[in-house]
Amino acid sequence: MLKLHQTRKVMTMFIPVTILFFGFASAQKLIQLNYCSIDEHHLRMDCKYVVPPESPEPFCKYTNGERLFDTTDPDEEQHAPYRKRAKVRIFPGNICRLLFKNLPNGKSNFTCNIKFANSVIASKTSVVEKKLLLPCCTWSVLLQSCSGLLLTLMTLPILLEIHWL
Repeated sequence: MLKLHQTRKVMTMFIPVTILFFGFASAQKLIQLNYCSIDEHHLRMDCKYVVPPESPEPFCKYTNGERLFDTTDPDEEQHAPYRKRAKVRIFPGNICRLLFKNLPNGKSNFTCNIKFANSVIASKTSVVEKKLLLPCCTWSVLLQSCSGLLLTLMTLPILLEIHWL
């Protein structure tokens, strides 16, 4: 009888703790990963993430498997071949940006990793093919990240019933 009471007590604590954990972990996530080319041979990749209120600034890093392109964490060391080719910075609006020089031909994997203060890591991977990259301009950024805004702007004349003739 005593064990049944202890099991119920543990289960009543387990369920709220699990819900709290998953709710907290889901609040720390990557929203999107966008990329484009700069000068045909260079890659710009933006990783947008969500941070819970009153959290300290997270660390950001980009990797390819075990190879570290660059990071904002001073405790990690950049992989030697990428020291002059890759740079990572965090920008306002919770954006982690990678600038990567001399992108090789073919496909390359890039993983954005965001490490929060409580050691929770959110990551997202994208395969980039050099020949399919769009140039970094307002139009390509709109196509990749603002499809709702683009759709609204394109349908606005119809919604307002503007007749061009």
